[in-house]
Amino acid sequence: MKRIVILISGRGSNMEAIVNACAAEQWPAQVAAVISNRPDALGLQFAAARGIATGVVDHKQHASREAFDEALAQAIDAHAPDLVVLAGFMRILTPAFVARYDGRLINIHPSLLPAFPGLHTHRRAIEAGCKLAGATVHYVTAELDHGPIIVQAAVPVQPDDSEDSLSRRVLVQEHRIYPMAVRWIVEEALEVSGNRVTHRRGESQLVN
Repeated sequence: MKRIVILISGRGSNMEAIVNACAAEQWPAQVAAVISNRPDALGLQFAAARGIATGVVDHKQHASREAFDEALAQAIDAHAPDLVVLAGFMRILTPAFVARYDGRLINIHPSLLPAFPGLHTHRRAIEAGCKLAGATVHYVTAELDHGPIIVQAAVPVQPDDSEDSLSRRVLVQEHRIYPMAVRWIVEEALEVSGNRVTHRRGESQLVN
């Protein structure tokens, strides 16, 4: 039984999708804990209501990124995770933290990486005249919003799209592909070679 720790900063809708899929699809895994850097994160209430352990490591209570990351790592390690999932966790992690969970740390980003790393992805895609936007689940490396790509979802950009309308459609796909990627990992269905991730049974890693 694989143990999953999920990190959030707010509502945690991707966390909810993972928790619900884990239960509905009976993965060989459990969400052992949900941890936030914000004590007011609404997702903590969702997790607690489902009997999942919750924790808060408030970044405002630490003098440096390194001190925060060390406290966060201690909170995570208390649950002996096989996988650490960033689900709307709005902190940039230090290289030492990323190295600590090498191969066990994944993230979802609302663009078709390597395009548009960082913030304001939907606005930038529209301004660039992109015809496709989307979301990417990837292993985390020290370089922000890079790392081996596990699965992507492509979303057409409509001529009348606003940042908000595109964001809403992309989020629907995030809720599809993030649980899918986590399930593949707990089922040990992925092969990682350098920067390439392949599915051992040949399942599509692109969702339209």
